[in-house]
Amino acid sequence: MKVKFGIYFCTDEGERFFGEGPYQLLLGIQRHGSLRAAAQQMGMAYTKAFAMIKRAEQEFGFALTQRRIGGRGGGGSVLTEPARELLMRYEAYRAACTQMAENLYNTHFSTFRQAPPCSGGSQS
Repeated sequence: MKVKFGIYFCTDEGERFFGEGPYQLLLGIQRHGSLRAAAQQMGMAYTKAFAMIKRAEQEFGFALTQRRIGGRGGGGSVLTEPARELLMRYEAYRAACTQMAENLYNTHFSTFRQAPPCSGGSQS
């Protein structure tokens, strides 16, 4: 038995705007230099990826990407410095939460095991 949980940030109204999906999208932009390529790698429509980034930018209050205009080498996107800082902080926060969750799980459930169910027919 293992514990599994998700980390996501919400608005004051409780609406999710950042979590593992947008995080992976930003990593993809960093890796590929393109929002379109990152979305494609994740099997996501470009319009959905664009909306996710714009929503997170709105809530965080800063740009996550900077567009490069196309031309001979083509256009693309790069992460802004605040976006790179966000990735580092999110990774550290996620690692700390994972460690804490494992510690709490071990404290409360490591010795909690139910007896396996009896197999076979009913007893008289």
